[in-house]
Amino acid sequence: MRILISIDDTDNLESRGTGDLASEIAREVNDKGWGESSYVTRHQLLVHPDIPYTSHNSAMCFAAEIDESCLESLIDHASAYLARESAAGSDPGLCVTVVDRLATPEALVAFGRKAKQSVVAMTEASALAAQLGIHLSAHGGSGQGIIGALAGAGLRLSGNDGRLKGHLSIATTDDTATVRDIRAHADVDDVRTLEGSPLAGDELVRLRGDKVKTVLIDGKSVLLVVPVAGTADGIAWQNCTKQQLRSY
Repeated sequence: MRILISIDDTDNLESRGTGDLASEIAREVNDKGWGESSYVTRHQLLVHPDIPYTSHNSAMCFAAEIDESCLESLIDHASAYLARESAAGSDPGLCVTVVDRLATPEALVAFGRKAKQSVVAMTEASALAAQLGIHLSAHGGSGQGIIGALAGAGLRLSGNDGRLKGHLSIATTDDTATVRDIRAHADVDDVRTLEGSPLAGDELVRLRGDKVKTVLIDGKSVLLVVPVAGTADGIAWQNCTKQQLRSY
């Protein structure tokens, strides 16, 4: 079965970030033989004075294909992990969604989008999770993190929100690579312009800096590129900067 595991509010300013904990849970899904996890995505939620957060108010989510018999073991393990590893003063929340069991997935997506635009109450998150049959649990502090955890699952399910955690390491020649070689990376599905047009496999892309990052578009991990000023060297495209990807 396909599941989404989302967590939020596990850190403080001195601790490991929530993304690191999500990555560790994803690794353990694989290591324990429960299934196979995909990449972790970061989903930006509303920044507002009424919402407590550590630095940016973002949730972390990953998808996994698991054996149905392992679901409860996974939930128990992730719950204990968050209770044990979350930082002092944090309000960790865990969401585990079985995608194929969602009668109205659009309701979960709508909740995620709402959490990007307005303040949402814990009671609303709990009520929706119960209605949709989603596991949603608090593991310390006020439990406020259940809001972001549920929202992160909805945004990941939408397929059109979030940046992949971490940065890609792609082999280059003079800081350039073909689209074909970039797509060969395990965590890259496509290379597209900001307008959404896919590039041909033999086109060259200059990969700037050491923070090459993809975003989630149409359910795919996509490297977005912009035109290079001048193409005398045959390189017409370069990867977007962090600033250019901020809206994702």
